[in-house]
Parts: sequence; C-alpha cells; structure tokens
Amino acid sequence: MTLDKYLRAEYERLFRTCQIETKRRIFVDTIAMRIEQSRTRYLAAVHDTIIPWWFVGVIHMLESNGSFNKHLHNGDPLDKRTVQVPIGRPIKGEPPFTWEASAYDALHYAELHRVRNWGIAQTLYRLEAYNGWGYRRYGINSPYLWSYTNHYTAGKYVSDGKFSATAISQQAGAAAIIRRLNERGLAITSSAWKPVQFSVAVVSEAFILQTFLNEHTGAALRVDGRAGERTSDAFNAAFGMYLRGDPRSV
Repeated sequence: MTLDKYLRAEYERLFRTCQIETKRRIFVDTIAMRIEQSRTRYLAAVHDTIIPWWFVGVIHMLESNGSFNKHLHNGDPLDKRTVQVPIGRPIKGEPPFTWEASAYDALHYAELHRVRNWGIAQTLYRLEAYNGWGYRRYGINSPYLWSYTNHYTAGKYVSDGKFSATAISQQAGAAAIIRRLNERGLAITSSAWKPVQFSVAVVSEAFILQTFLNEHTGAALRVDGRAGERTSDAFNAAFGMYLRGDPRSV
C-alpha cells in the first residue's frame, strides 16, 4: 500500500469525523493517561529520531497492553529474543533486554526512524502498516485503528489468517487513543495549529507551536514567537503542509 492522495484523504476524513463511543470514553481516557505517565520511557526509545513519543505509546498499548516486560515488536517476553513474527529480535545484545533497547530495535526494524512527516494521515498509515492490511480485503476499517469509534462495528482476525465477520474487537483502536491524546493536548495534529499563520510578527501561538515542534520532532527552532520560514519548514516536515500564508502553500 502506498500513501497516495486518495489514501491520505481517506485517513484525514475518517479521523476528522471520528467519535469515541460514549461507553468507551473512560477506558480510552485511562489508556491516554497511562501513555502520558510513561512519557519519559517512550522518549528514551525514540532518542535519536523524530518519531513522536506518544506514537510509541500507542503501539505499546496495542501490542503488549502497556507492559514494560514485553517486546514492543509483538508482546513476547523480554527474557529472550522474539519467537513470534518478527522472529529473533533484537539481533544485537543478549537477553534479558531492557524495554527501551527492544523498543528502539522494533522502531528501526519497522523503519519508522526514516519517516519525516508525522501528520495524521502518515501516522495512521504507519500504524495500519504495523498491524497489516488484511482488513481491506473484507471492506472494513481496521479495528487496530478504529475500534471503539463510530467507524468500526464488527469483523476481526481471530487468529493468524483466520477472519471472522461477526467477531468484535475488544481492544481500543489507535485512532480512538490518538483522538483522546489530541484532546489532552499531547498528540497534536495539524488542525490544532490553524490559528498560527506565516508571519515575522511575534504572536503567542507561535511560541507554543515552536516549543511543540522542538519537543516532538527535534526541529531545534529558536523559540521566538516568529512563525517564519524555518518554523514553516519544520511544520511541513511534521504535518506535510506549510503554515497558512506561507507563499509556498498551494
């Protein structure tokens, strides 16, 4: 699967219209709080990349229910190399592995360190790729992304290669978690920055944006409140678009 303009538009539309099921909101909020509380450990796993720390937290919750005793790759225990796909990870080092070392390996194995755009479409694309594209052949939205939202009802792989049209995922989907993290001001997508416009004037919103880009993407911007070309470049690298008013915007 390629993230072309059609798939990008699909992800953006689904996320824009995504609503967490009312009865599931408390559960999703608990997951979001757990991710926030483990921010330091997630930052350690992405220390020389621009992978958002909260992205690692989402995968961590989905793959191993937030356990720091399991490999991020697939939830296998850390006291030995992985035995499920991908098998034999990490290659370097000897067990038992620290969670951070294993997570670092998992992110590089999936080549997520090469991603330079962490807008919502790219984020959801990477998450679906991490889990697999199998649900698309059945014409349903992947529960790995959309479970607990209005964009998923039923249909689930109950074991490797075995799909059930009536099985219902009991796990919160990544999009639901990101939506709640967004609401808590942690996983912020491009739409949250609409008030910030390309300008050399000092504005308070630009201070906040520059701080966010430095913390989440490694942009190394001067936090001066002037949303000029460098800030717009960093914004484009993170979200796939320049700031409003930038002459390069189309």
